[in-house]
Amino acid sequence: MRAAATSIALAVLVSSFAGLAVAQQIPPVPVPAGNPITPSKANLGKVLFFDEQLSSTRTVACATCHIASRGGSDPRFGFHPGADGVFGTADDVVGSPGVIATDANQQTTKADPFALVPQVTNRKAPSMINAAFSPTLFWDGRATPQFVDPLTGQQVLNQFAALESQAAGPPTSAVEMAHASRDWTEVATHLGASKPLALASNVPAALAAWINGRSYPQLFQEAFGTNAVTPVRIIEAIATYERTLVSNQAPIDAFNAGQQNALTPQQNQGRLIFNGPNANCAVCHAGPLFTNNSFQNIGVRPIAEDLGRGAVTGNPADNGRFKVPSLRNVALRGPYFHNGSAATLVDVVEFYNRGGDFHVNQNPLVHPLNLTQGQKDALVAFLTVALTDPRVTNEVAPFDRPTLYTETDRVPASFGVGAAGSGGVVPRFVAVEPPYLGNPDFSFGIADALGQAPAFLAIDVLASAPGTTIGGVPLHLAVSPAFQLWSLGSYADVGAGEGWLAFSTALPTNPTLAGLTLFLQAFAMDAGAEHGVATTPGLSMEFFATP
Repeated sequence: MRAAATSIALAVLVSSFAGLAVAQQIPPVPVPAGNPITPSKANLGKVLFFDEQLSSTRTVACATCHIASRGGSDPRFGFHPGADGVFGTADDVVGSPGVIATDANQQTTKADPFALVPQVTNRKAPSMINAAFSPTLFWDGRATPQFVDPLTGQQVLNQFAALESQAAGPPTSAVEMAHASRDWTEVATHLGASKPLALASNVPAALAAWINGRSYPQLFQEAFGTNAVTPVRIIEAIATYERTLVSNQAPIDAFNAGQQNALTPQQNQGRLIFNGPNANCAVCHAGPLFTNNSFQNIGVRPIAEDLGRGAVTGNPADNGRFKVPSLRNVALRGPYFHNGSAATLVDVVEFYNRGGDFHVNQNPLVHPLNLTQGQKDALVAFLTVALTDPRVTNEVAPFDRPTLYTETDRVPASFGVGAAGSGGVVPRFVAVEPPYLGNPDFSFGIADALGQAPAFLAIDVLASAPGTTIGGVPLHLAVSPAFQLWSLGSYADVGAGEGWLAFSTALPTNPTLAGLTLFLQAFAMDAGAEHGVATTPGLSMEFFATP
């Protein structure tokens, strides 16, 4: 009894100190001595962060998975089948869609369990905002303060470099941004030959003025003193930009500065519950950053599904523990937890109120809270409003950004309906990359046809009227004088819905083609189709020029 009383007293004391820590100012950003912040390097890092050309498909940037107005997390929903490898079961994870698998020749290929759809990470993307303050990064902390050159393995920075360690991963990840066997030499070579932000639009005026039509080697010259585009420099520039993303202008900051009316009475009630000895939220979500950067098992899912920190340290005591995220701007970045299993903050509060769901190795501070509905509402109000920086919500500097290619109507678009083949499966186009003039390896594929069926691709400059058919088969092309029909041989693999083909070609550089729209439709000769032919929906694709 005495030990239990002592434990409770300590918890209350820690909670009280944590509540006081909230009133502190956010400290200066820790910066590695070997990578000082300069305006030029931060600008270069911002360009790199938003450049989809950093990926081998030219469709994924760092910013694809880290959008400021979503609290620095991913606005998209992708699903990973979890530990059991089966979609639609309890252990499924909400993660970040990356790229459809491609081989070393950048040809689309199948990869289990995703086949020919974008692969998805097995954890939800954490926020990059205020990430500069964390000594380790990723949910499991595998990005350490020591940064090593990804090519040589030699240590480059010995402290405060978790951002660099983290940024070294995605560009060579075959799930997130890369084709198979891509290394950092290829990343740097590919980037050095690319026009900065060539695929982006609505580039912030200050950033566009800084780029001023210059090449990447010229931007590296200003930022680093020579024009060499190297892996270490790419990574250091991205990390430098991320160190400028400090969120410290939420209502809680005004409240802590003495503006008592910055919080409503309900929000202030939620603040007191948050810091109080019953909820104990501020023990882990401590200080001005609302995290103590520790690793905790709060009982979201069974440990065996994801060892978390334990997979990094090898210590069984760390199994099931994940990094405590900052709660700044938390209202913007649902769904929640490392697996995205809580859709809303209401769900999060309900989770903690019932004391978590899986209790093996669980932090004992996570226990039933028995909050009233009014208390739960107040806690949600505090989390939703008081911790949200309006600059983040509205993407105002330093959180301003370009528009990504994948956010625009320049992405080739499917239209109309296809005709199902054997097994009732409708073929579809996949992995269509940016159709910009001069793209040296424009790639796309066709999936879900009958394996080994004869394959055809039709192209026209005009679409047909909606509802046009030939022999009952939907036709989405006008069969104008420009119409072309190409035989593609046979679809790969065997079985209904298993056939697929992939293509890669260089697009012309002729500027007069800018604005030209092509319409595509693929066919499979399939006796199992209602009319003997299975077709994709139409695909419209407009060529565009880069700046």
